[in-house]
Amino acid sequence: MDVFELDNALVKDYSSFARSFTSIKSEDIENSVKLIYQTGRFWPEPLLQLNPHYKSGGSILDLVHEGMLDPGCAAYFRDFQAAEDAPDRSLKLRRHQREAVVKATAGKSFVVTTGTGSGKSLCFFIPIVNAALRARRTGEAPRTRAIVIYPMNALANSQMNELRKFLAPIDGMPSVTFARYTGQEGNDERDAIKDNPPDILLTNFMMLELLMTRQSDLDRTVIKNCEGLNFIVLDELHTYRGRQGADVAMLMRRVRERLEVQNRPIQCIGTSATM
Repeated sequence: MDVFELDNALVKDYSSFARSFTSIKSEDIENSVKLIYQTGRFWPEPLLQLNPHYKSGGSILDLVHEGMLDPGCAAYFRDFQAAEDAPDRSLKLRRHQREAVVKATAGKSFVVTTGTGSGKSLCFFIPIVNAALRARRTGEAPRTRAIVIYPMNALANSQMNELRKFLAPIDGMPSVTFARYTGQEGNDERDAIKDNPPDILLTNFMMLELLMTRQSDLDRTVIKNCEGLNFIVLDELHTYRGRQGADVAMLMRRVRERLEVQNRPIQCIGTSATM
């Protein structure tokens, strides 16, 4: 397919469609309208963008060998296209992903700003899964270790599918659990989250606000299960101003006040393709 021929065909068809509604009898007006159409003001030129080549950051197995990640991370985050007999079937990282994982495992907060499709989600899911696996191996009691906040439910739903792909149960490996709590869930799903706290909770600003303020046994238990939280992640981070900015800022402060434990501050992570 020649995209430029396709563009020309679409413009031609749309021009014919747009001009089919009227028949201009005045010759001078018709000539003026033709000139306007010929300028192309109704259909801008195609947008051409280069797909950047991101620098390599090695593989997850490399970070395991360096002692930064639990060996289970290499098993869960694997390259599904790699050959069965490949010596390293773990996911290959880009440099910004490796840098984010290194910062996260060192206990630092950070913001990742990089293009769409460059793997921003792995910048926080890898260290979150790493923390959950290490907690499993030391016998820690189940609790929610990370809250990931999305501005839209559609993004949370999409992320659920990615997590199902990577975190499918593996024989002999500790499991890492996740759940969505956005208002789309039925009572049975919410009760399951209350009774079996997931390692990772996906939600949105409004639902997190309700969890913090409602006094039902369900909501209070879900929040109590988050005490000692390790990570707060704001995916698709934006610069918030005015009332919305104040609401988001105060919500984050209240969450940290409620869920932080002494001498272990919550790590805050933000990702954005637009900032």
